[in-house]
Amino acid sequence: MVLIKEKKTEVINRFKTHAKDTGSAPVQIAVLTEQINQLNEHFKTHKKDFHSRRGMLMLIGKRRRMLDYLQKQDPKKYEETINKLDLRK
Repeated sequence: MVLIKEKKTEVINRFKTHAKDTGSAPVQIAVLTEQINQLNEHFKTHKKDFHSRRGMLMLIGKRRRMLDYLQKQDPKKYEETINKLDLRK
């Protein structure tokens, strides 16, 4: 499932560190989280959509790897990001 352009722009604006930041780790993690949340809503009505479920599990793995990277590079930014997104450690 694709994020709506306005929603993605809103997420990027909340997490960017400078004016043209669209690819830093916190921004990518926030966009992945938004996609995962959207897929969770999709699964509430489409319980047997296993192909999309596999895609969601891949997104979760990608987000986990990005969080691990961010934790190694900048622990302060990691804490800030997971608190903003309300993620578990």
